[in-house]
Amino acid sequence: MIFKVLVLLAVICTAWATESDVLVFTDDDFSSRINEHDTVLVMFYAPWCGHCKKLKPEYEKAAGVVKEHDPPIMFAKVDCTEGGKETCNKFGVTGYPTLKIFKDGEVNKEYGGPRDADGIIKYMKSQVGPSSKELTSSQVHKDFIGKPEVGVVGYFEGDSSMKSSFLKLADKLREKVRFGHVLDKATLEEAKYKDNIVLYRPKHLHNKFEPNFVVYDGEANKDSLEKWITNNYHGLVGHRTRDTVQDFKNPLIVAYYGVDYTRNPKGTNYWRNRILKVAKSFADEFSFAISAKDDFQHELNEFGYDYVPGDKPVVFARNAEGQKFVMKDEFSIENFEKFLTELKDGKLEPYLKSEPIPEDNSGPVKIAVAKNFDEIVTDNGKDTLIEFYAPWCGHCKKLAPVYDELGQKMADEDVEIVKMDASNNDVPPPYEVRGFPTLYWAPKDDKANPVKYEGGRDLDDFVKYIAQRASSELKGFDRKGKAKKEEL
Repeated sequence: MIFKVLVLLAVICTAWATESDVLVFTDDDFSSRINEHDTVLVMFYAPWCGHCKKLKPEYEKAAGVVKEHDPPIMFAKVDCTEGGKETCNKFGVTGYPTLKIFKDGEVNKEYGGPRDADGIIKYMKSQVGPSSKELTSSQVHKDFIGKPEVGVVGYFEGDSSMKSSFLKLADKLREKVRFGHVLDKATLEEAKYKDNIVLYRPKHLHNKFEPNFVVYDGEANKDSLEKWITNNYHGLVGHRTRDTVQDFKNPLIVAYYGVDYTRNPKGTNYWRNRILKVAKSFADEFSFAISAKDDFQHELNEFGYDYVPGDKPVVFARNAEGQKFVMKDEFSIENFEKFLTELKDGKLEPYLKSEPIPEDNSGPVKIAVAKNFDEIVTDNGKDTLIEFYAPWCGHCKKLAPVYDELGQKMADEDVEIVKMDASNNDVPPPYEVRGFPTLYWAPKDDKANPVKYEGGRDLDDFVKYIAQRASSELKGFDRKGKAKKEEL
């Protein structure tokens, strides 16, 4: 019993200590207290907000780390429902949580970084101090390039166009890339670089298939330097995380397995090295990456996998057109090389996530799936209104009876009313679906350029829209959507 009480007290004390790292501002003291600190990240929140509750522990964890940074970064919060209403209105807060970075008491910018503790820490550290850290001694230099993340270092004896381009690029990319520069003569002599720029890869990603660092050999041009960093930043086989997804472009090969450089770096590199061995022969055709299978379950689902059994990677690919391909054989160096060769030679069939084609599709609203999309939509020879929906979507359920009635209204017209479950079928280009329901109007003579429907959701709204845009005037409605009178 005593042990339980002590544990409970320890937990409570830890929570208090963590929460105390986040300052609490109100309308009464915001203006005065915000000026007490050089850099403050402020979270404007509402206690009932689910996203705020999810962010809270990550925010508090990050606050305890960055307050010790040099220079220190403070975190604060303002309750927009009590005590901070006027402040939230003053800074245009309309949703929760809203995060803003203040410098010298004034809004500097909206926070645009990750929402996990490590991501918040990295992002905020990039916001303070110089964009490139001066490495003033040999030890500081060694410490900088020894950190577990990419570092780009410029070595300069004096002022030059290369140094100017480097520092300008550091200002531009400070949120994404860690920059440092050396001016100290002894460190320059030790490093044996002068007016050079070097990209250092973190030690845990070192391997025998590519160099541990890359020396820039281009012009003293900011754009050329940026392109060089982009091309070399992740190496031959990059560690693709939720925060770096946008860095990896198609055509892309991704191996999904238990990637974990914190708890299992040796096991992680065991498989990465096998991927590297094959990837080096295909580097001109594809980009390569590894991803933690638990962090990308949604992508596994897109390729028809509910989970990845065992320790071996599963390999998925997308070509330049975005088509998907699955390596069906169990992972081995030989099977991986065979898969890439056949993909390169265009011998593989794209993977298509699709429900079965309906046995009966005679209803007034036609059902499209990925396998019959061309037949039902693209090649049907009719103007088409198509709804992309998800079975669990409340707005879709509300729309369903209206959409069915619309199908009946258009049953005798040269117009097809179609729906597709976009959560269980691949949506073909040029259609883009980012929420449900999403509707498109596809004219029969221009199916390559469908138009997103932005109108109302009532039956009359749909009828008027179709009547105005139909390739030929409807039989039952005039161009304004009014029902035509039947002739006696």
